[in-house]
Amino acid sequence: MRNILLAAVLTIPLSAGCGNREVQTEEPGTKESVQPEDSVIVAMGTTSEPESGFDPAYGWGAGEHVHEPLIQSTLTVTTTDLTIAYDLATDMQVSDDGMTWTVTIRDDVKFTDGEALTSEDVVFTYHTVKENSTVNDFTMLKEAVAIDEKTVEFRMEKPYSIWPYSMAVVGIVPEHAYGPDYAEKPIGSGRYIMKQWDKGQQIIFEANPDYYGDEPKMKRVTVLFMDEDAAYAAAMAGQVDLAYTSASYSDQTIDGYQLLAYETVDNRGINLPAAPASSDSDGNPIGNDLTNDVLVRRAINIGIDREEMIANVLNGYGTAAYSVCDKMPWYNDAAQVSYDPEGAAALLDEAGWKMGPAGIRERDGVRAELTILYSSGDSVRQALAADTQNQLKELGIDAVIEGVGWDTAYTRALSQPLMWGWGAHTPMELYNIYHTLDGGTAEYSPYSNPEVDKYMDAALAATDLHTSYDLWKKAQWDGETGFIQDGDIPWIWLCNIDHLYWANENLKVADQKLHPHGHGWSIVNNVDQWEWN
Repeated sequence: MRNILLAAVLTIPLSAGCGNREVQTEEPGTKESVQPEDSVIVAMGTTSEPESGFDPAYGWGAGEHVHEPLIQSTLTVTTTDLTIAYDLATDMQVSDDGMTWTVTIRDDVKFTDGEALTSEDVVFTYHTVKENSTVNDFTMLKEAVAIDEKTVEFRMEKPYSIWPYSMAVVGIVPEHAYGPDYAEKPIGSGRYIMKQWDKGQQIIFEANPDYYGDEPKMKRVTVLFMDEDAAYAAAMAGQVDLAYTSASYSDQTIDGYQLLAYETVDNRGINLPAAPASSDSDGNPIGNDLTNDVLVRRAINIGIDREEMIANVLNGYGTAAYSVCDKMPWYNDAAQVSYDPEGAAALLDEAGWKMGPAGIRERDGVRAELTILYSSGDSVRQALAADTQNQLKELGIDAVIEGVGWDTAYTRALSQPLMWGWGAHTPMELYNIYHTLDGGTAEYSPYSNPEVDKYMDAALAATDLHTSYDLWKKAQWDGETGFIQDGDIPWIWLCNIDHLYWANENLKVADQKLHPHGHGWSIVNNVDQWEWN
């Protein structure tokens, strides 16, 4: 067995603060009392409220609700550098063939109803998630088996080197107390107990007095769900301690508040269908004769001024993106390119797309035209699409933009670029976007490269996590093939959007790791370490 040595997660000790500020307590919108110094009120967007509740089997802890142990505890967690550390686990080993993961868990953990957490609860949780998960894919797991009270074996259908990242998003639930109403009345072993949920309004968490880790400094955490305008107004009125916001508000000021900006891997980019125009069996368009040309795709990648886009659309609150995994341990920095409009024009000329009299390129009498789709109601994506449209016009490509609903966006993206949002704390994001499916192409946009598939398959089959990082990098570019600029470039990544928050100037928010896609629960991953100055 290969022993996986990981650092234990340490809670940073913080000194007590005094945060005297007028805020609401029980009733959203009131401003009558002073919040205690060991509590905090956070405003999140309305989409952050988990529709399916707080059950890991139905998405809580994954995707846009990604969190570290809050209500439930997880076997592993991701660190600030996005590697793996332990939470419930104390040891982890993987067999030489990568087919069995053996995990030892702590013996001092209790659920908040007083019952001990054992390996049977871990087994029950993983079988429940495997059978019911609507967010995560657990088809790689054959079964979980309790070897004894503190040891679990995960037996795989196939080797899966990044299994520790999957374990970081699955909160352990109690088998004895799991039922139909669990999502609304969750019992866990994490840092907090959910005491109250007023749907559509707020959730109140209180510190778990029997938590096995360091005692949380923040004893009470209230999360309010508000649209962006309401969150801004609540901050203006001093009714919240921290409120999410966007770049459109970043030139404003609020007395007694500071604007916090956190780097993310919450990226925006467009797919460029890498297949000739055709249709599927249902008559839906697939492929695009303009973007099927790799020289056109390369021209677009270097013909977009990302810094201009960040300055004008995001008010400077973002970073240039060159992949779906910038800054992650598995990112290949060969993906980075420089803005080169002259080089882009030369590539389009080489591809036979010559500038026409109206400033739009043509080839064989066909105009260079695109429709860039964006999700209706998302003002940032709309603005990014409009900026992309303007920059493509400078290259001689006539683009129009169109807002669409997600009910049709996925299908239409098979033939036209769509302004996407991605970003996760796992290399599977690469696999999900670029790997060929049984139908002979990638899932979200037509693309296929057998060599890329081989590297990603080998990365998953590796028995050493760090070895897998190198294979993920080679899938991006091995010196000869891949999906960056000198390769196939079927996606153009534009920017990583900073997550912005109005924070009470006396509130010290603990250091954040890179936030994933979704401007929601990630901010409170370490809320137990926050303090008042």
